[in-house]
Amino acid sequence: MAQDSRVSLGRITTVYGIKGWVKVYSNTEPMDNIFAYQPWQIHLNGQWQEVKLKQGKHHGKGLIAQLEGCNDRDQAKLYAGAEIAVDQSQLPDLEDGEYYWSQLTGMNVETDSGVKLGKVDHLIATGSNDVLVVQGNQDSIDTEERLIPWLPDQVITKIDLLGGVIRVDWDPDF
Repeated sequence: MAQDSRVSLGRITTVYGIKGWVKVYSNTEPMDNIFAYQPWQIHLNGQWQEVKLKQGKHHGKGLIAQLEGCNDRDQAKLYAGAEIAVDQSQLPDLEDGEYYWSQLTGMNVETDSGVKLGKVDHLIATGSNDVLVVQGNQDSIDTEERLIPWLPDQVITKIDLLGGVIRVDWDPDF
């Protein structure tokens, strides 16, 4: 699987208990959808490896999972901090105007008048609307970080996935 065909779904944070379970942080919505995508690709020690989920479930406000072949705490520790990804082909197709966050991360952001603001570093879910965290760089007007609300047809005026550019109706001084 090529690097750019992987979509990050979350990460393994730490161990849970003594029987090989791990705590999972999920970027999916709802969060337990992460269990629907199999097999997982785990980024561990600089390499990607495929793992299969034996079982996963809610625990408190979070998620826990057991991977096949991971039966004790020492084995589970080896997975702590690992990114969880799947091949993009495993994700459902989106409607027009909908995007996966992974598609937007790394895109250039510029105003409608052509002022370069930087690149999308990541996104934040706030409840009312998502927010683009745009980090300025050497190609942009400055190196400031900007928080730009994801409001299509209001703030977000154009998304060019092929060109890698998001156009925004945004004052660069914000």
